[in-house]
Amino acid sequence: MVSVQSILAIVFFIVMFSFLIYKRKKLSYQKVLFPLIYVIMYRTKLGLKLMNKLAHKIPFLGYIIGSGVVIGFLGMIFICFEIIRNSVKLLFSPGAAVSVQPVLPFEAKGVFFVPFVYWILAIFIIATIHEFSHGVAARYFGMKLKSSGFAFLCLFVPIVPAAFVEPDEKNLAKSKLRQRLGVFAAGPFSNILTAGVVLILVLLVFNPVSKLVFESSGVEIVSVTEDGPSALSGLSPDDILMDINGVYVGDVNSFVKELRTYSPGDTINIKTNNGIRTITLGKSPSDESLPWMGISSRPYTVVRESVKANIGEFIPIALEWIFGFFYWLFLLSLGIGLFNLLPMGPLDGGLMVRSFFKDYFKQRGVFVFRLISWFFFILILVNIGVGFVR
Repeated sequence: MVSVQSILAIVFFIVMFSFLIYKRKKLSYQKVLFPLIYVIMYRTKLGLKLMNKLAHKIPFLGYIIGSGVVIGFLGMIFICFEIIRNSVKLLFSPGAAVSVQPVLPFEAKGVFFVPFVYWILAIFIIATIHEFSHGVAARYFGMKLKSSGFAFLCLFVPIVPAAFVEPDEKNLAKSKLRQRLGVFAAGPFSNILTAGVVLILVLLVFNPVSKLVFESSGVEIVSVTEDGPSALSGLSPDDILMDINGVYVGDVNSFVKELRTYSPGDTINIKTNNGIRTITLGKSPSDESLPWMGISSRPYTVVRESVKANIGEFIPIALEWIFGFFYWLFLLSLGIGLFNLLPMGPLDGGLMVRSFFKDYFKQRGVFVFRLISWFFFILILVNIGVGFVR
């Protein structure tokens, strides 16, 4: 049975393809690894006046942009280390998780699935904040903006909608290194900052409200590793785990605590909403002394009976949707912000490193940057490839 989310995704992609066909004469292309990877661009003037206004209205903007450069390089070090570390794990631990997956609104092997409505809203917000930040930083340093518009990341065909702001290349090239770094770092920094704001909202507002409205009633399976212990037992996404060998596990913490009383190779009975499953535990890819089920999970909550009696179910359902949206907005903002800091190709991190190397080491620096860029590009392809074939 096709879900509502799937229908909405299909409708969206039909509309997107129709738009690209209708505007085909006004499109331009940025080839990354054509025809495997490329970007389609539709240029407009949307938002340019607002970017100029914000560049002269935001207090302490220069200090904010400078902080963005520092955070950008720190984030770059972090994401590079993580991708290298996880890629090494892939070679020596067959069950290790891949570090990079396409984030898409449909379920498929090797894809990080996000429900469509959450996906499209989060992508729109993240892309808008990202590109506006580039534009505001550019105008702060007096650079002209040629255009803004819509972009579509293509893997053979258009898949992910995005946005862009296009500074005047001559202005950008003639500017000081610190100004260029500020413009390039502004986008990823704004996404990381967005994730931080959302996290504060979650901790100070959403969590207290959630505890008043909802109560834990088990552990929901989000995904199951193919050929892992849980998959072999018949567990599947959306199953609700309620106890282990007769011990009630009402939340994720108690589930993890109880699971760790067992060792790899032990056989346990898991009670779910769909019956009892018998699982022989495997070894954790991160620590072979720990048991591993091969699942990702999240708390399963229900509306408190007292809340239902007082305000009904509509408001709690709406709150649950909002909480879910901010969860994905946090996750995607942080992930996209960090990914854009990778020192490769047309990504913001790549532009930062290329500018730095070129200014200090001239053509030799550009050559070194290309080697670094290809190194991380290959690592990403390996991770994505392993996710699709595993």
